Order: sequence, then C-alpha cells, then structure tokens
Amino acid sequence: MDASGTGTHGAHPTSIAELRAVAQPPEVRGRRNAEHWTASLYLRNLSPYLTWLLLKTSISANGVTGLMILVGWSTAFALLIPGIWGAVLALILGQLQMLVDCSDGEVARWRGTSSPAGVFLDKVGHYTTEALIPIVLGIRAAGFPFQAPADYLWTTLGVTLALIIVLNKALNDMVHVARANAGLPKLTDTHGESAPTHGFVSTLRRAARFVPFHRLYHSVELTMLALLAAIVGLFIGDELANRILVVALVPLAFLALVGHFVAIMASKRVRS
Repeated sequence: MDASGTGTHGAHPTSIAELRAVAQPPEVRGRRNAEHWTASLYLRNLSPYLTWLLLKTSISANGVTGLMILVGWSTAFALLIPGIWGAVLALILGQLQMLVDCSDGEVARWRGTSSPAGVFLDKVGHYTTEALIPIVLGIRAAGFPFQAPADYLWTTLGVTLALIIVLNKALNDMVHVARANAGLPKLTDTHGESAPTHGFVSTLRRAARFVPFHRLYHSVELTMLALLAAIVGLFIGDELANRILVVALVPLAFLALVGHFVAIMASKRVRS
C-alpha cells in the first residue's frame, strides 16, 4: 500500500472496466460457496457502479461493511411492519444488503485494504441478520399484541429457528478453525474438498440438489419466503400464513443442520 492509502491503484478508477478487472478477479467470480446466487446472477453486474460511487468518498472498506450490517438489520426490522408492505420492504432491503456486501470487498481490493477485520465484520453482518429475520418471523406469526402464554409458542419457534440457522452457518467456520488448529492448509473453494466421500451420504447430497431446502436460510431466501407468506396471508390471514411458514421452516432447518454436519464429517474437509 502506498502512502496515500490507495494501494497499488489510483484513488479512483478511470473506467468501470478497470474497476471490474481489479475488484472482480476470476478467483472472486469463480468462488463456489462464497458467492450467493444473486451475486452470480446479477448483483456483481451492478455492484461496480455502487463501488465507483463509494470510491469517490473517504469511506473505508470496513465502513462499507458497517453499512451492510445496518442494511441487514433494517431488513429484519422491516418485517415488524405487518402485512405485505413490510415483507416487500424487507425483500428490497435484503437485495440491497447483498449489493453492499459485494461492494465492500471491491472497495478493499481496489484500495488494497483487505484485512481480517473486514472478514470478521462481514461474518457479524450475516450472522446477526440471519438470526434477526427468523426471530421477527416468529413475532409476525404471534401477531400484535401478544397474548400470553399462547403467542409465546410462535416467538419461541422463531428464536429456535434463529438458533438452528446460526449453528448451521457456524459449522463451516468450525471446519476452518479445526483445520487451523490442526496445522492444515486453508481450504480452497472447490467441489472436491467439500463433497462427501461416503457413497450413501454422497447420494443424499446429490438428491438434495433436486429439493434444495437447505438453501432456504439465507437472508435473501427468508425475505422471499416472508413475501410469499404475506401474499398468501391476503387470502387466509397474515398470522395464519406466517404460522404455517414458521412451522414448516423449523423442522426443515433442523434436517438441514443434521445433513450439513454429516456431510462435513464424510468429506475431506476434516481429514488430515
């Protein structure tokens, strides 16, 4: 990094093409697990324009990650607005969070300021957002005002769903911690290292591609499901629709957690 704090590049790119070349190298666009499908589908096409604007300011890459965290929390809190409009706002904010999430890394790569602190803050953003959304889904299922003790069932299910989702996310980080403590090299983001080596588990994993319910627990998918429930709620009632959603998500999340654990233990990721 040079004395101006702009790394090996200028303070601002001269074109979007130049920005893409530096901020979106092939190893970023080709990541199998680190890229959400919305990023691969369209957000990486839009993010350089946001990054272009951010680079005109003095905001740091970690500052952009801080914005991502705030947008993520706002996504969850938007669901406190009853009915379809809260779900619509949450869906929009969920997409915005992912867009800002693309830009924070691009700012860091352009300025040469990537750091463990940025990775840590990124984890904080996704963990907290994906814990808050199911908690608020439980509140939506309970309705306002709460009636004790019956409505506490729904808030408890929301918290339970949040816990399962966080544990599922933590499994991947546990793998990296375990390998680091064992002195093993960092994993590459390839299919071979994550694929189960046992025949039965491998078969189940292939079957899950046809019914990918294990992918329902990212903030983007959760906001989409919240909107779907809100649309259904126009016909059967908002509380009932949200209760059906929460009741369906909890056992599926637990099954995804167990399957994820078994897949890790059956893969090369935890083999020396």
